[in-house]
Amino acid sequence: MPSSLPPGLPIVPGGAADDSSDGPYPMSAADFEAAVSDALDRIPPALAKTMDNVAIFIEDDYTPQPGEDADTVLLGLYEGVPLTERDSWWGAGSLPDRITIYRQPILDICASRADVIEEVTITVVHEIAHHFGISDERLHELGWG
Repeated sequence: MPSSLPPGLPIVPGGAADDSSDGPYPMSAADFEAAVSDALDRIPPALAKTMDNVAIFIEDDYTPQPGEDADTVLLGLYEGVPLTERDSWWGAGSLPDRITIYRQPILDICASRADVIEEVTITVVHEIAHHFGISDERLHELGWG
């Protein structure tokens, strides 16, 4: 785990650690996990310390939920209660927020290792911003969409 992040922010690979990829840019699961870890290391320590009860996961792909378009593609997903919406009740037995980074969709849109690293960084920042209560609309305005 990156040293700049507080305890309780594990990176948990969600799929099999194989070296195969169907996407345009082939990258092993271990190298992808390293790219996510590097992106997390770029978060300023003062900001990382304010993150509260968040788990970071890496999964191969997003599975659309019932009622969603079957063709839904996500690069990352934040699930939880943003810091801006938490009240005093929140900490009592609440499960950690969950940020998931989806490996295959990122590899599918990248043509080089540099592209993967850039897209992973954008995705990690985007999902962490949701933890802080920043909307998709504002993230797009800021260039992190």
